[in-house]
Amino acid sequence: MTDIWLNGAFAPCDGAIAANDRGLLLADGVFDTALVLGGRVFRMGEHLDRLAGAAGRLEIPVARKDIQAAMSALAERQVNGSIRLTVTRGPGPRGIALPPDPRPTLLGSSAPLTPSAMFSTIRLDVSSIRRNETSPTTRVKSLAYLDAVLANHAARQVGVDEALFLNTKDRVACSALANVFVLKDGELSTPPLADGVLDGITRRWVLAHAGEFGLAVRERSLGLADLAGATVFLTNSLRLVSPATLDPSTIGQTDGSLTPLMIGLCQAIAGECGIDPRALSAVVEPH
Repeated sequence: MTDIWLNGAFAPCDGAIAANDRGLLLADGVFDTALVLGGRVFRMGEHLDRLAGAAGRLEIPVARKDIQAAMSALAERQVNGSIRLTVTRGPGPRGIALPPDPRPTLLGSSAPLTPSAMFSTIRLDVSSIRRNETSPTTRVKSLAYLDAVLANHAARQVGVDEALFLNTKDRVACSALANVFVLKDGELSTPPLADGVLDGITRRWVLAHAGEFGLAVRERSLGLADLAGATVFLTNSLRLVSPATLDPSTIGQTDGSLTPLMIGLCQAIAGECGIDPRALSAVVEPH
């Protein structure tokens, strides 16, 4: 079954990755996940730029046109769903020194859409693991994802959905899978990238368009106290905008303050992809 994209063409999944690939052995690589509807990727240019830029910062010589070819082929094939593209430094000799002549691996896969995840409320628990804001891997979607894996497993063990990370200065950074926003006293805030935050594509959209919905927005450092009594939500490319809470008793309690923003995002997706997510998810009011 040809269900992955590998270095320029669809290929069988079995045996696709070399045993000495540095992505496998050293987490030496980056990835990107994007939403595709109607065979079109929402904010495709931004996803391409971010992945190519991340690879460039790590000195992995992958061409943007090759990333675009993979994304386009997967989007056309999947139609509605998600696309993951992974770029590694490729095969290399033993040791951690960068190979003098890297041959990057470009791996792409897709999955069916999960409409129930869109806009769904997320229960959070503060992780004991800290996000290292001094690490360059916090600025890119690095393959070194084990902190998030372990933190989320611990969160599930205590009956919630997702881990919330603080950084080494006890400032709110992100959740295991998403950016964090806080709406309080008429102001929408989100942690700055310097606090160990990924430059999320949906985060960018909210920062750029929140003013259209009467929301003053700024990037500023947040402590846990800033989340108390506030409307908290998470953003990522597949769940879009998800109300979030550290208090399980508030699940299902919404004040409607996020609805205009959610609808605006749906309209933006429909404008680019030709399909409105409201037709797929019953969480956001259709009008």
